[in-house]
Amino acid sequence: MSKSPKSPRYEASRRRFLRTVGLFVGVVGISLATLLPVIAKLVPLRLRPPGAIDEPEFLASCIKCGQCVQVCPVEAIKLADIDEAMGIGVPYIDARAQACDFSCDAVQCILACPTGSLSHTIVKKEEVRMGLARVARPEACLASQGLGFKGQVRGADFNGLLRYAKIDRWNPIPVREHPYDLELCDLCVRECPIENAISLQNIDDEGKRKMPVIHEACVGCGVCEMICPVEPTVIVIDERKMWGEA
Repeated sequence: MSKSPKSPRYEASRRRFLRTVGLFVGVVGISLATLLPVIAKLVPLRLRPPGAIDEPEFLASCIKCGQCVQVCPVEAIKLADIDEAMGIGVPYIDARAQACDFSCDAVQCILACPTGSLSHTIVKKEEVRMGLARVARPEACLASQGLGFKGQVRGADFNGLLRYAKIDRWNPIPVREHPYDLELCDLCVRECPIENAISLQNIDDEGKRKMPVIHEACVGCGVCEMICPVEPTVIVIDERKMWGEA
């Protein structure tokens, strides 16, 4: 005998089926909501910690354990929030707020990574490629205008930390606690932790006006972006960009 469409058993079975379908649609919808932005390249690139492998592999291999966050001496590494689609919980660096200044020397985030998302084969800071600095607003650069800088970089409320090797090699201090008095602003060059990564070059015959120039040694650590006293910053980091790329 066939079941009556109106029987309690039929109605219960129908409700279970509809709940299952609804759950399936919901799961698929959430998955697509996180996947499609990545496929469509709508999720902006983030500056990753030193040693990060290629972005697709990085997103797939990172287990979001936060070990790199815990060992960073300047607290530069953050975990992405829910607005990051498939990047939720994945480590990134906002260089303008807090750059990686290699205070740890041995690049502790790489050594702490348990999955190889941050490559354990790269331990020399000169070989770590995070991105590439770019002079985005040359007309706003103080040096290009022949101007100096005096006072606290980024103001008294700025919480950024930086290792000043001449003060204390191992303990970064707040940038606001190290005021400057510069006849010609050269902060991006002065505080860059990578030798020969950036320099100032004359843009007039008298040498009173200079412009930052990025060199191949740049690894994209972001110190130049963080330390720039101009708002918005003159120098930015192009994430994942390598030297020679268009």
